[in-house]
Amino acid sequence: MRYLLRRSFMLLLTLWSAITLNFLLPRLMPGNPAEVMLAKFKGKGTMGPQAIHAIKVMLGISNESVWQQYVQYWDNIFHLNFGISYTYFPYSVMHMIAQALPWTLALIGVTTVLSFVLGTLLGIWAAWWRGSWFDLSVTSVFTFTSSFPYFWFALICVFLLSFVVHVFPISGGYATYMTPNWSWAFLGSAVYHSILPAFTILVSSLGGWQLQMRNNMITALNEDYVVLARAKGLSERMIAIGYAARNAILPNMTGFAMSLGFVVSGAILVELVFAYPGMGDLLYNAVSNEDYPLMQAIFLMIVVAVVAANFVADIVNVLLDPRIRRGAETA
Repeated sequence: MRYLLRRSFMLLLTLWSAITLNFLLPRLMPGNPAEVMLAKFKGKGTMGPQAIHAIKVMLGISNESVWQQYVQYWDNIFHLNFGISYTYFPYSVMHMIAQALPWTLALIGVTTVLSFVLGTLLGIWAAWWRGSWFDLSVTSVFTFTSSFPYFWFALICVFLLSFVVHVFPISGGYATYMTPNWSWAFLGSAVYHSILPAFTILVSSLGGWQLQMRNNMITALNEDYVVLARAKGLSERMIAIGYAARNAILPNMTGFAMSLGFVVSGAILVELVFAYPGMGDLLYNAVSNEDYPLMQAIFLMIVVAVVAANFVADIVNVLLDPRIRRGAETA
Protein backbone atom coordinates (compact mmCIF):
# COMPACT_ATOMS: atom_id res chain seq x y z
CA MET A 1 0.00 0.00 0.00
CA ARG A 2 2.82 2.38 0.87
CA TYR A 3 4.42 1.66 -2.49
CA LEU A 4 1.24 2.58 -4.35
CA LEU A 5 0.83 5.73 -2.28
CA ARG A 6 4.35 6.82 -3.16
CA ARG A 7 3.76 6.10 -6.81
CA SER A 8 0.46 8.01 -6.70
CA PHE A 9 2.23 11.00 -5.16
CA MET A 10 4.90 10.91 -7.87
CA LEU A 11 2.16 10.66 -10.52
CA LEU A 12 0.38 13.73 -9.20
CA LEU A 13 3.67 15.64 -8.89
CA THR A 14 4.59 14.77 -12.47
CA LEU A 15 1.18 15.83 -13.76
CA TRP A 16 1.37 19.14 -11.88
CA SER A 17 4.87 19.82 -13.26
CA ALA A 18 3.83 18.96 -16.82
CA ILE A 19 0.69 21.10 -16.68
CA THR A 20 2.63 24.02 -15.20
CA LEU A 21 5.33 23.79 -17.88
CA ASN A 22 2.65 23.50 -20.54
CA PHE A 23 1.21 26.76 -19.23
CA LEU A 24 4.52 28.62 -18.84
CA LEU A 25 6.45 27.71 -21.99
CA PRO A 26 4.29 29.64 -24.49
CA ARG A 27 4.28 32.62 -22.13
CA LEU A 28 8.07 32.55 -21.74
CA MET A 29 8.59 32.74 -25.49
CA PRO A 30 9.35 36.16 -27.03
CA GLY A 31 6.09 37.86 -27.91
CA ASN A 32 2.65 36.32 -27.63
CA PRO A 33 1.52 33.47 -29.89
CA ALA A 34 -1.99 34.84 -29.88
CA GLU A 35 -0.66 38.28 -30.90
CA VAL A 36 1.02 36.64 -33.90
CA MET A 37 -2.28 35.08 -34.88
CA LEU A 38 -3.99 38.41 -34.36
CA ALA A 39 -1.58 39.95 -36.87
CA LYS A 40 -2.65 37.31 -39.38
CA PHE A 41 -6.29 38.28 -38.84
CA LYS A 42 -5.49 41.92 -39.43
CA GLY A 43 -3.94 41.20 -42.79
CA LYS A 44 -3.03 44.17 -44.91
CA GLY A 45 -6.14 46.12 -44.04
CA THR A 46 -7.13 48.01 -40.93
CA MET A 47 -9.33 46.85 -38.10
CA GLY A 48 -11.27 48.91 -35.64
CA PRO A 49 -10.59 48.73 -31.88
CA GLN A 50 -13.82 46.83 -31.21
CA ALA A 51 -12.92 44.17 -33.80
CA ILE A 52 -9.40 43.83 -32.36
CA HIS A 53 -10.81 43.49 -28.82
CA ALA A 54 -13.29 40.86 -29.95
CA ILE A 55 -10.55 38.81 -31.62
CA LYS A 56 -8.33 39.09 -28.54
CA VAL A 57 -11.11 37.75 -26.33
CA MET A 58 -11.83 34.95 -28.81
CA LEU A 59 -8.15 33.91 -29.02
CA GLY A 60 -7.62 34.11 -25.27
CA ILE A 61 -5.31 37.13 -25.15
CA SER A 62 -5.58 38.34 -21.58
CA ASN A 63 -4.23 41.36 -19.71
CA GLU A 64 -4.60 39.60 -16.36
CA SER A 65 -1.60 38.68 -14.21
CA VAL A 66 0.24 35.42 -14.81
CA TRP A 67 -1.13 34.00 -11.56
CA GLN A 68 -4.71 34.78 -12.55
CA GLN A 69 -4.13 33.22 -15.96
CA TYR A 70 -2.62 30.14 -14.26
CA VAL A 71 -5.67 29.68 -12.05
CA GLN A 72 -7.93 30.17 -15.04
CA TYR A 73 -5.84 27.62 -16.99
CA TRP A 74 -6.47 24.97 -14.32
CA ASP A 75 -10.17 25.78 -14.38
CA ASN A 76 -10.19 25.37 -18.16
CA ILE A 77 -8.45 22.00 -17.87
CA PHE A 78 -11.06 20.68 -15.45
CA HIS A 79 -13.77 21.85 -17.84
CA LEU A 80 -11.86 20.53 -20.91
CA ASN A 81 -11.86 24.01 -22.37
CA PHE A 82 -8.66 24.57 -24.36
CA GLY A 83 -9.88 27.45 -26.45
CA ILE A 84 -10.29 27.99 -30.17
CA SER A 85 -8.01 26.30 -32.70
CA TYR A 86 -6.14 28.84 -34.81
CA THR A 87 -5.73 26.36 -37.66
CA TYR A 88 -9.33 25.12 -37.75
CA PHE A 89 -11.05 28.38 -36.76
CA PRO A 90 -13.84 28.71 -35.65
CA TYR A 91 -13.82 25.15 -34.25
CA SER A 92 -12.67 24.57 -30.69
CA VAL A 93 -9.61 22.53 -29.78
CA MET A 94 -11.70 19.81 -28.13
CA HIS A 95 -13.90 19.56 -31.21
CA MET A 96 -10.87 18.82 -33.40
CA ILE A 97 -9.39 16.35 -30.89
CA ALA A 98 -12.74 14.58 -30.55
CA GLN A 99 -12.78 14.11 -34.32
CA ALA A 100 -9.19 12.85 -34.65
CA LEU A 101 -8.75 10.78 -31.46
CA PRO A 102 -11.08 7.86 -32.36
CA TRP A 103 -9.19 7.30 -35.62
CA THR A 104 -5.86 7.15 -33.81
CA LEU A 105 -7.14 4.91 -31.02
CA ALA A 106 -8.60 2.50 -33.58
CA LEU A 107 -5.45 2.35 -35.71
CA ILE A 108 -2.47 2.99 -33.42
CA GLY A 109 -4.06 1.52 -30.28
CA VAL A 110 -5.04 -1.77 -31.89
CA THR A 111 -1.74 -2.19 -33.76
CA THR A 112 0.30 -1.36 -30.63
CA VAL A 113 -1.48 -3.99 -28.53
CA LEU A 114 -1.40 -6.53 -31.36
CA SER A 115 2.31 -6.04 -32.07
CA PHE A 116 3.15 -6.34 -28.36
CA VAL A 117 1.14 -9.55 -27.90
CA LEU A 118 2.39 -11.21 -31.09
CA GLY A 119 5.99 -10.07 -30.58
CA THR A 120 6.01 -11.28 -26.97
CA LEU A 121 4.59 -14.70 -27.85
CA LEU A 122 7.01 -15.15 -30.75
CA GLY A 123 9.89 -14.07 -28.51
CA ILE A 124 8.92 -16.63 -25.84
CA TRP A 125 8.65 -19.41 -28.40
CA ALA A 126 11.93 -18.46 -30.14
CA ALA A 127 13.82 -18.37 -26.83
CA TRP A 128 12.36 -21.67 -25.63
CA TRP A 129 13.38 -23.36 -28.90
CA ARG A 130 16.54 -21.31 -29.36
CA GLY A 131 18.86 -22.60 -32.04
CA SER A 132 16.01 -24.29 -33.92
CA TRP A 133 14.94 -23.43 -37.46
CA PHE A 134 12.02 -21.45 -36.07
CA ASP A 135 14.26 -19.34 -33.84
CA LEU A 136 16.79 -18.67 -36.58
CA SER A 137 14.22 -17.81 -39.25
CA VAL A 138 11.93 -15.65 -37.10
CA THR A 139 14.78 -13.80 -35.39
CA SER A 140 16.55 -13.15 -38.71
CA VAL A 141 13.39 -11.82 -40.35
CA PHE A 142 12.48 -9.55 -37.44
CA THR A 143 16.04 -8.28 -37.08
CA PHE A 144 15.73 -7.14 -40.69
CA THR A 145 12.22 -5.66 -40.45
CA SER A 146 12.87 -3.87 -37.13
CA SER A 147 15.37 -1.65 -38.96
CA PHE A 148 12.66 -0.32 -41.29
CA PRO A 149 11.77 3.34 -40.69
CA TYR A 150 7.99 3.73 -40.53
CA PHE A 151 7.73 6.35 -43.26
CA TRP A 152 10.11 4.56 -45.66
CA PHE A 153 8.29 1.25 -45.41
CA ALA A 154 4.95 3.07 -45.66
CA LEU A 155 6.04 4.75 -48.90
CA ILE A 156 7.17 1.39 -50.33
CA CYS A 157 3.81 -0.18 -49.43
CA VAL A 158 1.89 2.71 -51.00
CA PHE A 159 3.89 2.43 -54.20
CA LEU A 160 3.62 -1.35 -54.52
CA LEU A 161 0.13 -2.03 -53.17
CA SER A 162 -1.63 1.19 -54.22
CA PHE A 163 0.08 2.50 -57.36
CA VAL A 164 1.29 -0.74 -58.94
CA VAL A 165 -1.35 -3.37 -58.11
CA HIS A 166 -4.16 -1.09 -56.86
CA VAL A 167 -5.12 -3.37 -53.97
CA PHE A 168 -5.52 -0.68 -51.31
CA PRO A 169 -6.47 3.01 -51.43
CA ILE A 170 -3.66 5.53 -51.61
CA SER A 171 -4.75 7.77 -48.76
CA GLY A 172 -7.53 8.82 -46.42
CA GLY A 173 -9.43 7.16 -43.61
CA TYR A 174 -12.56 6.38 -45.64
CA ALA A 175 -14.03 6.86 -49.09
CA THR A 176 -14.28 10.53 -50.02
CA TYR A 177 -17.93 10.29 -51.04
CA MET A 178 -18.96 9.05 -47.57
CA THR A 179 -19.93 10.95 -44.44
CA PRO A 180 -18.72 9.53 -41.09
CA ASN A 181 -21.49 7.50 -39.44
CA TRP A 182 -22.07 4.12 -37.81
CA SER A 183 -23.36 2.35 -40.91
CA TRP A 184 -21.79 -0.94 -42.01
CA ALA A 185 -20.81 0.60 -45.33
CA PHE A 186 -18.82 3.37 -43.66
CA LEU A 187 -17.22 1.04 -41.08
CA GLY A 188 -16.20 -1.33 -43.87
CA SER A 189 -14.63 1.55 -45.78
CA ALA A 190 -12.78 2.72 -42.66
CA VAL A 191 -11.40 -0.77 -41.99
CA TYR A 192 -10.38 -1.14 -45.65
CA HIS A 193 -8.49 2.17 -45.56
CA SER A 194 -6.75 1.26 -42.28
CA ILE A 195 -5.36 -2.13 -43.39
CA LEU A 196 -2.29 -0.78 -45.16
CA PRO A 197 -1.29 1.75 -42.43
CA ALA A 198 -1.81 -0.95 -39.78
CA PHE A 199 0.30 -3.41 -41.77
CA THR A 200 3.22 -0.98 -42.04
CA ILE A 201 3.12 -0.24 -38.30
CA LEU A 202 2.93 -3.93 -37.40
CA VAL A 203 5.83 -4.95 -39.64
CA SER A 204 8.02 -2.08 -38.38
CA SER A 205 7.29 -2.55 -34.67
CA LEU A 206 6.80 -6.30 -34.26
CA GLY A 207 10.52 -7.07 -34.43
CA GLY A 208 11.42 -4.87 -31.50
CA TRP A 209 9.05 -6.67 -29.14
CA GLN A 210 10.10 -10.12 -30.40
CA LEU A 211 13.84 -9.48 -30.09
CA GLN A 212 13.58 -7.88 -26.66
CA MET A 213 11.38 -10.65 -25.29
CA ARG A 214 13.63 -13.34 -26.75
CA ASN A 215 16.72 -11.85 -25.11
CA ASN A 216 14.95 -11.42 -21.77
CA MET A 217 13.60 -14.96 -21.95
CA ILE A 218 17.01 -16.48 -22.66
CA THR A 219 18.44 -14.66 -19.65
CA ALA A 220 15.57 -15.84 -17.45
CA LEU A 221 15.99 -19.46 -18.58
CA ASN A 222 19.54 -19.46 -17.18
CA GLU A 223 18.46 -18.31 -13.72
CA ASP A 224 18.67 -20.60 -10.68
CA TYR A 225 14.91 -20.66 -10.08
CA VAL A 226 14.38 -22.24 -13.53
CA VAL A 227 16.95 -24.95 -12.71
CA LEU A 228 15.15 -25.54 -9.39
CA ALA A 229 11.79 -25.77 -11.18
CA ARG A 230 13.17 -28.42 -13.51
CA ALA A 231 14.62 -30.30 -10.53
CA LYS A 232 11.16 -30.34 -8.96
CA GLY A 233 9.81 -32.03 -12.05
CA LEU A 234 7.48 -29.24 -13.17
CA SER A 235 6.10 -29.41 -16.69
CA GLU A 236 7.89 -27.60 -19.49
CA ARG A 237 4.86 -25.38 -20.10
CA MET A 238 4.76 -24.33 -16.44
CA ILE A 239 8.47 -23.54 -16.46
CA ALA A 240 8.23 -21.55 -19.70
CA ILE A 241 5.12 -19.54 -18.89
CA GLY A 242 4.85 -19.53 -15.10
CA TYR A 243 8.51 -18.96 -14.31
CA ALA A 244 10.68 -17.75 -17.17
CA ALA A 245 8.18 -15.74 -19.23
CA ARG A 246 6.54 -14.19 -16.18
CA ASN A 247 9.84 -12.64 -15.12
CA ALA A 248 11.18 -11.96 -18.61
CA ILE A 249 8.15 -9.86 -19.54
CA LEU A 250 8.66 -7.34 -16.72
CA PRO A 251 11.12 -5.08 -18.63
CA ASN A 252 8.78 -5.16 -21.62
CA MET A 253 5.84 -3.92 -19.55
CA THR A 254 7.41 -0.50 -19.03
CA GLY A 255 8.10 -0.15 -22.75
CA PHE A 256 4.56 -1.28 -23.53
CA ALA A 257 3.16 1.28 -21.08
CA MET A 258 5.17 4.02 -22.78
CA SER A 259 3.89 2.88 -26.17
CA LEU A 260 0.29 2.95 -24.95
CA GLY A 261 0.83 6.41 -23.54
CA PHE A 262 2.11 7.73 -26.85
CA VAL A 263 -0.84 6.21 -28.73
CA VAL A 264 -2.74 9.49 -28.29
CA SER A 265 -0.03 11.34 -30.25
CA GLY A 266 -0.55 9.07 -33.24
CA ALA A 267 2.04 7.83 -35.72
CA ILE A 268 2.83 11.19 -37.31
CA LEU A 269 4.94 9.97 -40.24
CA VAL A 270 2.64 7.09 -41.14
CA GLU A 271 -0.45 9.28 -40.88
CA LEU A 272 1.17 11.89 -43.12
CA VAL A 273 2.10 9.30 -45.75
CA PHE A 274 -1.44 7.90 -45.83
CA ALA A 275 -3.20 11.24 -45.13
CA TYR A 276 -4.92 9.42 -42.26
CA PRO A 277 -7.23 11.69 -40.20
CA GLY A 278 -5.69 10.95 -36.79
CA MET A 279 -3.90 12.77 -33.98
CA GLY A 280 -0.53 12.61 -35.73
CA ASP A 281 -1.86 14.53 -38.70
CA LEU A 282 -3.62 16.96 -36.34
CA LEU A 283 -0.42 17.58 -34.36
CA TYR A 284 1.60 18.12 -37.53
CA ASN A 285 -0.87 20.73 -38.79
CA ALA A 286 -0.90 22.42 -35.37
CA VAL A 287 2.90 22.71 -35.31
CA SER A 288 3.05 23.84 -38.94
CA ASN A 289 0.51 26.60 -38.35
CA GLU A 290 1.76 27.62 -34.88
CA ASP A 291 -1.57 26.61 -33.40
CA TYR A 292 -0.52 26.92 -29.74
CA PRO A 293 -3.86 26.07 -28.09
CA LEU A 294 -4.11 22.86 -30.11
CA MET A 295 -0.45 21.97 -29.48
CA GLN A 296 -0.81 22.57 -25.74
CA ALA A 297 -3.88 20.37 -25.51
CA ILE A 298 -2.27 17.50 -27.46
CA PHE A 299 0.97 17.68 -25.47
CA LEU A 300 -1.01 17.66 -22.25
CA MET A 301 -2.97 14.61 -23.39
CA ILE A 302 0.30 12.81 -24.21
CA VAL A 303 1.77 13.56 -20.76
CA VAL A 304 -1.38 12.42 -18.94
CA ALA A 305 -1.59 9.23 -21.02
CA VAL A 306 2.10 8.35 -20.52
CA VAL A 307 2.02 8.99 -16.76
CA ALA A 308 -1.21 7.02 -16.32
CA ALA A 309 0.10 4.12 -18.43
CA ASN A 310 3.32 3.98 -16.38
CA PHE A 311 1.32 3.94 -13.16
CA VAL A 312 -0.70 0.98 -14.45
CA ALA A 313 2.56 -0.74 -15.46
CA ASP A 314 3.90 -0.27 -11.93
CA ILE A 315 0.81 -1.94 -10.51
CA VAL A 316 1.11 -4.83 -12.99
CA ASN A 317 4.80 -5.28 -12.11
CA VAL A 318 3.93 -5.45 -8.42
CA LEU A 319 1.35 -8.14 -9.14
CA LEU A 320 3.69 -10.16 -11.36
CA ASP A 321 6.93 -9.92 -9.37
CA PRO A 322 6.90 -11.05 -5.71
CA ARG A 323 10.26 -9.35 -5.16
CA ILE A 324 8.75 -5.93 -5.84
CA ARG A 325 5.86 -6.71 -3.46
CA ARG A 326 8.25 -7.71 -0.69
CA GLY A 327 10.39 -4.63 -1.27
CA ALA A 328 7.31 -2.39 -1.26
CA GLU A 329 6.05 -3.92 1.98
CA THR A 330 9.36 -3.55 3.82
CA ALA A 331 10.03 -0.02 2.54
